[in-house]
Amino acid sequence: MKAVIQRVASASVTVDDKIVGEIQTGLLVLIGIEDQDSDEDISWLSSKIVNMRLFPDSEGVMNLSLLDIGAQILIISQFTLQASTKKGNRPSYIKAAKPEIAIPIYQKFISEVQSLVSQPVQTGIFGADMKVNLLNDGPVTIIMDTKNRF
Repeated sequence: MKAVIQRVASASVTVDDKIVGEIQTGLLVLIGIEDQDSDEDISWLSSKIVNMRLFPDSEGVMNLSLLDIGAQILIISQFTLQASTKKGNRPSYIKAAKPEIAIPIYQKFISEVQSLVSQPVQTGIFGADMKVNLLNDGPVTIIMDTKNRF
């Protein structure tokens, strides 16, 4: 699994001109899933994200996690995170899991995150044409890949 984590002052996702997920202070997480992703990847990534110290303490140092400040989280599936750009000018998405594999992993990831946080988890709609609006705070943007955790 690959994730792009952005600390935001606000974020929303719209499908067919309707807001389907919206947060204020918190994290916007874009998730890219591949066939080999496992329950271990889900568990590691969800715990890492909610415990990552990305929010400022009283001294302005990024010392607090989403859990510490009771912030919100918006999770959006994004298969393009699995793009390979090694050859040519057209990215290849061969590593991106097909929906029949990706959807259960995506849903399990959301459930795992929900079990760790006190706020309701907001989401996009898997496979939909989504418009994401965000006000990046910092900016703080972290890229993670569960294949690089060891």
